[in-house]
Amino acid sequence: MTRATKIGATAALAQLSGWAEVEGSRDAIQKTFKFKDFNEAFGFMTRVAIKADQLDHHPEWFNVYNRVEVLLATHDVDGVSDLDVQMATFMDGVAGA
Repeated sequence: MTRATKIGATAALAQLSGWAEVEGSRDAIQKTFKFKDFNEAFGFMTRVAIKADQLDHHPEWFNVYNRVEVLLATHDVDGVSDLDVQMATFMDGVAGA
């Protein structure tokens, strides 16, 4: 298992495109992905779930039809870590972003 290193939302966002800092006091990043239909959204979630299990790092997410809202933070470091950047980069690649 990879050990997470806290980097914070600001440092993470400098490495990512289309992601935003979560408002409030929580150190986390978020993005909404939109797909053609539910099947495409569910396929995205399935591919991400497999990667999440490999990394032992799981997103917080919400899905309605063609939309998947994602929030990433690492509970072990109480904020955004290098694992969140890795997961976000993977998600962007899978979504074709």
